[in-house]
Formats: sequence, C-alpha cells, structure tokens
Amino acid sequence: MTILAVALNWSYVWSNRGPLLHGLLTAVEVSALGLAISVVVGLLLALARMSRPPLTWLAAAYINVFRGVPVIVTALWVFFGVSEATGLNFSVFVAGVASLALLYSAFISEIYRSALEAVPRGQREAGLALGMTRLRIFGSVVLPQATKIAIPNIGSMLIGMVKDTSVLFVIGTTEVVATVQNLGASSYQYFTLYTAAAILYVAVAFVVDFTFRTIEKTMQTPPHGLLARVATSRRRRRIKAITARFEAG
Repeated sequence: MTILAVALNWSYVWSNRGPLLHGLLTAVEVSALGLAISVVVGLLLALARMSRPPLTWLAAAYINVFRGVPVIVTALWVFFGVSEATGLNFSVFVAGVASLALLYSAFISEIYRSALEAVPRGQREAGLALGMTRLRIFGSVVLPQATKIAIPNIGSMLIGMVKDTSVLFVIGTTEVVATVQNLGASSYQYFTLYTAAAILYVAVAFVVDFTFRTIEKTMQTPPHGLLARVATSRRRRRIKAITARFEAG
C-alpha cells in the first residue's frame, strides 16, 4: 500500500459523493449560463470594437478593464458593491453568473473579433454583389464561419469558467470548493477532499473538451465525427423513404 493510498480516504469521499456532485452541478450550471451570456455579450463587444468611435473606445475600455480584474474581486464587487449602490439584492447564483459573464465576455469578444477578421472580405463583397443585405451577409456567411473558428477557444473559456467557480465560495456559492471546505471543517480530511475536487475538475475538462471537439468536427465542411454520421445516416434514410414512396406511386 502506497503512502498516497494511506493519505487518501476514498471511503469518506464516496460517503459524501452527494454533496460533492451537487457542488459540481452548481459549478457547471453557473459556468454554462455564464458562457451563454458571455458569448452574446462578447459578440456584441467584438462588433462594437470593430466599429467606429465612440463605440470602439467604449468596447476597448470594457475589454481592457475586465480582462485585468480577478474573478474574486468581480464577485465581491457584484454581490456587495452593486447591491449597496443600487439597492438590488442578488442571490449568490445570480451574482456568480454575472461575475463570470462580466469577465469572460471581455475574453470572448477578442476571440470573436479575431475570428470575424479571419473571414475573407471578398466574401462580403461577393454577397453585396449578389444583392444580399449586410445583415444577411453577416448572419448567413460571416458569423457561421467566425463561430467555426472561435469554437475551440470558446471551449477553453468554458473550462476556465468551471475552474474559476472555485473562488465563488467567497460570496456563498455552494460549488465544489465550498462543499470541500464545509466537509473538511468537520472531518479534517482536507487532502482527500481537495484531491477529489481536483479529479472532478479534470473530469469536467475532459468532457468539455470532447464536447467542443465533436461540435467542431460537426461544423467542418464536410462534417466529421459521430454526430455528423448520425445526421447523414438519417438524411439518407429520409431520402430513401421519399424515393421509395415516389417509385411506389
């Protein structure tokens, strides 16, 4: 039996799997909702950054400020500062989502800006020559290609968001670290509990990486991967069924 096996009390982790998994679920929920908001806000910031003054100045100021502020400072500022300034009382869940969205929208805006600039301008000009509106060109031509370029980095942002939920315990969010601290206060099994927390974070990172790689392959031309094969097989069966009905008729 190794020293590590002696130091780690896995039976205690297993007996407390419920609170640990609940904390992980909370972390994933906060991160997923924060990512959804960050993608929308980040895209708008990217468009503002690529526009003319004063929008580009305002977007640049927002991006540079929130890329330099730590998560813990933003969480405390949102939960306590904004509440005192406006009189609005945020729940710890809402404050956690808002904190991550404020920070990661700044990072995602730069991801989208570089992705949008990577789409050749000739495609926009071709769309205009075909009589398409600028809005339709952006929604049908530019944005899908930019999103395809941005997907891998957005997946990395989600992994970072899940990890950054570990500091939200300062405002009372019952994520993984808060659960570990509560359990450790009564059992003093800190080494075991933090090792289990690390394993949970790594497991989520693998799942997120696999998910976004699958999405990336599906968005390729031609599509690759399991989802693409499933969609293609369904399309083929549908075409065969229509052809069989046509021939029978």
